[in-house]
Amino acid sequence: MKKTLSALVSIALFAAMLLSCSGSSSTASSTAAAAPATAAPAPAPKDFSDVSIIFFPGGSEGDSFASVVYNGAVKAQGELGCKVDYMWSGWSPDKMVSQLKDAIAQKPDAICIMGHPGDTAMGPLIDQARQAGIVVTSQNSPLPVNEAKYKTEGFGYVGADQISAGETLGGEAIKRANLKAGDTAIVWGLKGQAGRGERTQGIINACQNAKLKVAYYEISDAVNADASQGTSVFAGFVAANPDAKIIFIDHGALTSTVGTYMKAAGKNPGDIYCAGFDLSAASVDAINSGYLGCILDQQPWLQGYLPIVNACLTVKYGFSGLHIDTGASIIDKSNINAIAPLAQQGIR
Repeated sequence: MKKTLSALVSIALFAAMLLSCSGSSSTASSTAAAAPATAAPAPAPKDFSDVSIIFFPGGSEGDSFASVVYNGAVKAQGELGCKVDYMWSGWSPDKMVSQLKDAIAQKPDAICIMGHPGDTAMGPLIDQARQAGIVVTSQNSPLPVNEAKYKTEGFGYVGADQISAGETLGGEAIKRANLKAGDTAIVWGLKGQAGRGERTQGIINACQNAKLKVAYYEISDAVNADASQGTSVFAGFVAANPDAKIIFIDHGALTSTVGTYMKAAGKNPGDIYCAGFDLSAASVDAINSGYLGCILDQQPWLQGYLPIVNACLTVKYGFSGLHIDTGASIIDKSNINAIAPLAQQGIR
């Protein structure tokens, strides 16, 4: 009897323990269910949100080349979180110099400039910026003296090697047009600009190496700023050189307008082989229509994106300048379809 009673007590105690555990679990579960959900943490600020930059895209917002540079810069700005203000120059070297003065006065952390005015014109202002603690880097047209001087302090270059780019386009276009010694080439360029003019000289070098006759025409300030102003100029020098077999156009926006120019000159696609620079939606159309034979693509989107990266890395982490040659590929009808969709998006 004692054993039976003892067994009953043990069973009762065990049952009580089970009920206790069950009650605790139920209470905990109920408490957990009633607890409010933890709020998601606020997104962390982007690494470079405290970096301010002034950026030179080049021409104007509607410019077929400068707008692609701008697109690249805006993409980098969005991804890095830096603050960027843009100064459009209409491709005027004098305006670029005055804008650099204005940019320095605003005391940003960094300035991304174009080198069209040349080392001599830009050098004193770059010195002034560095003395004020402002990082300076460049795109599109190089400033080799200043780059060498300030490379360890963040001065880089993103763009084509100018003479090499001109010689590459010249040689490839001469080969594709099947020209021979004594043929006439028209070169419409910017030889008069200190730094920028090296690319035009590269084209002339290629023509001279092939023993072509060269008729050179300087792009005026008005046409440099607005490609539509070049229609009558183009028609005029074509009329003055009726034996011309090839025309080189050393300007992205003018190259993309070549169909309009050729029609105004009374020429059909292929009557004169035309070659120039820079991929855009308009230059894709010109290649497909036959008015434009080939271009050298210097990938202007990278000339917007990478200088912003360079500036942020130097300001924040003290990296030295990046030197990146973006001008390497020749584009014609054989490969245009592969990248045309990107040109329509303003990336290539």
